[in-house]
Amino acid sequence: MVKEKKVSSRFIYFFGAFGGILFGYDIGVMTGALPFLQQDWGLESAVVIGWITSSIMLGAIFGGAMAGQLSDRLGRRKMILISAVVFVIGSLLSGIAPPDGHYYLIAVRIFLGMAVGAASALVPAYMSEMAPAHLRGRLSGINQTMIVSGMLLSYIVDYFLSGLSTTIAWRSMLAMAAVPAVILFIGVLKLPESPRFLIKNNKLAEARTVLSYIRPKDKIETEIKQIQEMAERERLASQQTSLGTMFSGKYRYLLFAGVGIAAFQQFQGANAIFYYIPLIVEEATGSAASSALMWPIIQGIILVLGSLLFLVIADKFKRRTLLTLGGTVMGLSFIFPAILNAVIPNTNPMMIVVFLSIYVAFYSFTWAPLTWVIVGEIFPLMIRGRASGLASSFNWLGSFLVGLMFPIMTASMPQEAVFAIFGVICLLGVLFVQVRVPETRGYTLEEIEKIGERKQAKRNSA
Repeated sequence: MVKEKKVSSRFIYFFGAFGGILFGYDIGVMTGALPFLQQDWGLESAVVIGWITSSIMLGAIFGGAMAGQLSDRLGRRKMILISAVVFVIGSLLSGIAPPDGHYYLIAVRIFLGMAVGAASALVPAYMSEMAPAHLRGRLSGINQTMIVSGMLLSYIVDYFLSGLSTTIAWRSMLAMAAVPAVILFIGVLKLPESPRFLIKNNKLAEARTVLSYIRPKDKIETEIKQIQEMAERERLASQQTSLGTMFSGKYRYLLFAGVGIAAFQQFQGANAIFYYIPLIVEEATGSAASSALMWPIIQGIILVLGSLLFLVIADKFKRRTLLTLGGTVMGLSFIFPAILNAVIPNTNPMMIVVFLSIYVAFYSFTWAPLTWVIVGEIFPLMIRGRASGLASSFNWLGSFLVGLMFPIMTASMPQEAVFAIFGVICLLGVLFVQVRVPETRGYTLEEIEKIGERKQAKRNSA
């Protein structure tokens, strides 16, 4: 039963969103820890470095899929608590890795990644079910702000711990991720369950109590009725939908558009910067990566400012316009260093870092948040659950492959050439947006579905 003691809406929204900070923290912490880990264990294998860095994303692929299923059975709140416990255990186990324990650390980070994937799925779901309708449009942007704030926090912690001895430094960085996880656990203990989950499980009295915390009294019964109607529609949709339904002619166009956007967001190479910026600076300047930990903080500040900018402009520009602008500048920011290096061989090596900062700035208010806005808008109700899960899986797969392959690629070709490849992918992403992605701003879900049907009909008749 829900406790009678009222929980303030601010408390609910703060700790509901806090999972995004934890998610971002665990994504970013390896950026500062990796240079010290390399020194301590004498890591030279690009494959091992790639696996240690990207293994958390491999776990996230499975964690996100399982969290969605389990949260429908156990509840959003309980699954967030379980994820926080996994965060704590995984972080502490990472910090006590045995000397030269490559495979141990990879296995632990896969385990930790399951919590990362769960958080990425559960936090937006919980927040969207708790927030009033007029705030839901901002949730993707707010969640992105929380994630990048978590990344920035991890970069700052890494910077201040970098003065410790090599062994203690990286172990402390990884283990410190347990602290925000404990804070999340304590806060979520006091959170109520999602009213949507309660209503779907026929706990109407508890749902009314929860809604009384966060809604005006005269709105409660209306919202309960709306939730019941939507739950029934989704139940009927799930019964009538199979995997084959997603790929049918009626839905294929929108499916490919949403999944394609999610995949391009990662294959454009953003995480190569976020994971490896100290090593990128080391490659460019020859200075030790462990002394370049101010650069992740700079990138983190840019990410946070960009996410805040998105909150201001999100509904003032068309989705396709922002994606085209961002993807074009991102692609050119990756390609220009290779051109400059070919034309002027003695160009200042830090020029590539300047261009990477321009890339991060435009990524932060375009592709980073807009991907999930579009994924939330573009799928018709009949395929929304399965299609959103597929888009998330492709996004995590892209993140995993970029994290794994970047050190391998830079070991076999110049750094500028690697980023030029990512630049071409960015421009291909722009082309994909122009050809395959319909505009979704200002359209209802039903109107978007009709756009997809018309587009697919044209392709079938061509």
